[in-house]
This record gives sequence, C-alpha cells and structure tokens, in this order.
Amino acid sequence: MPHDAFPPASGPSSGATAQRRADPEGSGEALQRAGRLQEAEQAYRAVLADNPDDARTLSNYGGLLCTLGAFDAAYELLARAVALDPALTDGWSNFGNVLLQTQRYDEAIAAYRNCLQRNPVHPLALSNLGLALDHRGEHELAQKFHQVAVALTPENAQTRTNHALSLLAQGKYLEGFREYEWRWTTFDSRRNAMSAPLWNGEDFRGRTLLIHTEGGFGDMIQFSRFFPCAAERGGRTLIRARRELLTLFRHSFPDQTFVSEEDEIPPHDLQCPALSLPRALGTTLTTIPSAGGFLRADPDKMSFWRGLLQDDAMKDGRRVPSLRVGLVWAGAPHREIRAAELADRRRSTDLATFAPLADAAPDAVFYSLQLGERAGQAGEPPAGMRLIDHTSLLRDFSDTAALIGTLDLVISVDTSTAHIAAGLGKPVWMLSRYDQCWRWLSGRTDSPWYDSLRLYQQTRPLDWSDPMHRVRADLCALVETRPSVTAPGRSA
Repeated sequence: MPHDAFPPASGPSSGATAQRRADPEGSGEALQRAGRLQEAEQAYRAVLADNPDDARTLSNYGGLLCTLGAFDAAYELLARAVALDPALTDGWSNFGNVLLQTQRYDEAIAAYRNCLQRNPVHPLALSNLGLALDHRGEHELAQKFHQVAVALTPENAQTRTNHALSLLAQGKYLEGFREYEWRWTTFDSRRNAMSAPLWNGEDFRGRTLLIHTEGGFGDMIQFSRFFPCAAERGGRTLIRARRELLTLFRHSFPDQTFVSEEDEIPPHDLQCPALSLPRALGTTLTTIPSAGGFLRADPDKMSFWRGLLQDDAMKDGRRVPSLRVGLVWAGAPHREIRAAELADRRRSTDLATFAPLADAAPDAVFYSLQLGERAGQAGEPPAGMRLIDHTSLLRDFSDTAALIGTLDLVISVDTSTAHIAAGLGKPVWMLSRYDQCWRWLSGRTDSPWYDSLRLYQQTRPLDWSDPMHRVRADLCALVETRPSVTAPGRSA
C-alpha cells in the first residue's frame, strides 16, 4: 500500500444512508459502491445516453473517472454537473477532488467551500479540504477540517488516515502514528494478512516477533533503523523482507534474522508491520534513531566498484573527476496501487531536467543510478554531461549501496535510492514535489530522519525549475571547494 497522502474519496452522489440503500441493483451507484468500476462506468454511460443533462449521473461518473485517474475527462463531466445543478453538494466535492488531483489547489479549495456552504457537515469535503490545505503546507488550518470530519464519521478509515498524515507532516508523531493505524482499513490498502496479535511495544521475552514488509522499498529501508530497537525489547525477532533487500539488510543488521517474502511465513507469536514500529516504540521527532546512518555497504563490493570507477577515470583523456555524482530522476510507477501511481507522476521527472548540472560541474562525472522504465534515458544525456551507466551490474540493493559508497554525492528525486544513500550517511540532495510526502515535514531543507539529506522542494506544482536552480547553485559552490586532479600519466 502507499504511504503518502491518500487520494480524495469520490463517492456516488447519494449522500444519505437511506438514499444509498435506494439505489437499484445494477445502477452505476450500486456497482461503484461494490467496487465493480468498469460495470459502473458502462451503467453511467447508458444513463447519460438517454439524459445527457443528468447532473447527478454526471457527478457520479466524473467522480468514478477521477478515481480511475482519467482527470481530463472527469473535469469536463464535473464542471458540467455543477453548472447544471449548483446545489449538488457531492458534485462540488467531486469537482474539488479532480482539481486537487491535478494540483489546482486554489480552485479545489473553492470547490470544497462551495460544497460546505450548501452542506457544512459533508465529511468527505471537510476531509479533502484538509488534504488540499496539507498539500499547500497549511497544516494547522487543515487540522480544523480533519478534526470535524473525524468527529462526524469516526469510523471512516479514509478521513482518519488523512488526519493521521496531516499530523505526521507536522512532526506530531505520537498522535500521528497512533491514528495512522487506520490505514489498514481503507479501501485502497492491501490488508495486513497476519493473524498473530499486533505488537504494541511490550517486552516479548520468550516469544517471537515477526516484523514484516509494508509499503515500497523506500519505506522498508527508512524504517529498518527500528529493527534493533525492537529487538532490544524481548526475545526473538524475525524480519520478513523482499528478496532484493535481504543481502543489504543482513550485512547492515548482522544480529537480526531475515527471511524472504518468497518463503512461507515462519511461526511467530506477535507481528508488526514495518511502519507500525514507530508507534510501538513511542518514537517522537527528537527520538528518531540512527539519523547519522544505519546501512552498511559490503567492503568487497565497494572494492569492485572503486576499481571500475578508477578504470572509468583512466579512460577519460581530461582529468580524474573532481566529483562523482549519482543521479536518479524517476521512481517506480506502481500501477497496481492507484495512490502510489498518482504520487509517482508528481515525484518523477526526466533526465533532461538535470541538464543544468552539466555546466555547473564540468569536471564531474555523473553516474546513472536510474532503474526501470526511464533508465534508457541515460543513453542520451544532456549536452555536456558525462554520464556513465553501469546499472546493468546492479542485481539487488546491496550492489546499489556499494556503488553509492564510492560516490561523493547523490542527487535524486524521492525514491528508494535516496533512502539507501542517506541510510549510508552519503550526502543526498533530494528533489521533492510540491505536495511532498509527510515524512519530509514542512518548511524544512533538512530531515530528522537523515543527517546527510538536503531537501529541494518545488515552489510551484509540477515545476522543477526552482529546485533545480538551487541544486545547480549548490553544486557550483561544492565544485569550487574540490579542485580537479590530473590523472596519472596524462596532462591537464
């Protein structure tokens, strides 16, 4: 499941419970509530074919398309719905949602306010208005709306989780991580399949605690720092992780026992998802452990990479690089998880965005750390950038860690590679989207999670020009402190 702001809920426009029950079987509304989204889409189209000015159906269909990520089509339907029926509160709420997803925050807030002027106790509009304010960094004001939404619908996991993420973005970790447990009951989440009791931080001597994977690779890497803290409280700990992480984790935490997700779940008495560890351990903003680094690269693999990078330098007829910089410009799309896919669209960019770095550090050598769909862009780097791509040699995260261990700096968007580098204590300059993830807090360029991390957040949605301008200026300043070195046997 994603561990970012949840997408706004877009529900069929039948606000009262009695009205929900009145939706006939086979209607678009009933099918959408049952999660049969493709069938619901067909049902909505059939209604609109007969009555194209049915504002309620336009709203419902637009909300469904927003859920499916078809934002342009959703916008057209929802704008028409509220124009036809300005009193349609759910129409305004759904319209706010598509504006929020496309980062048109002022317009989204106006749409939610139009909804709330007509129905001040509309819980989804209240929660999603809070979400819009959170995305703009206005967390104190956002909290007022989250709190009302939770009071109105205390059993609604979506509003509770949005409230939790708002608290976490402010660094209110004790309350935020407690509230964050609601994530396991949201419609979008992959449920915790473990049946053993949840560990709440108590002493477990004489018993076995299973800590298991949650979220993406970056989540698991960031929260791996808590493995030793949990082990200090009791008997035996087992950590179940994805195969690609096992070698790195075993080298970094040699006192812990790791098992692969591909193996059967081992016997255990207690269980805890990785992102529930801070709640169990009572973590606060000032007690986050191991901010200086907690990962360890394999010395033998680092030796291999040092030799390969030295060969790279000898092939260059100019100079030994004054700086070796790793680059990552895109994350994994995670299309199987809607919220994660939508967040990835906003956090990722293309290699061309990094073009200003070439003239900022003309003697530097850049190394691609990019994997996945956009990795091929390394074959056509921006003009003037010497970019070397050895990613075909990376088999798992221990290889990535060893390569990063031989570099001077990593410049990355918000990906697992940034967590690897910062977890090693390597300097990381991270480009962060406008509506950045809760873990990076608000209004900060540093992070209590990683001493070596420097944040460059967008000042405008979807616009990387300002953060890249700041990265370029800092890279120029860094280069000035690192004079070039003439390669042996070569003239400068």
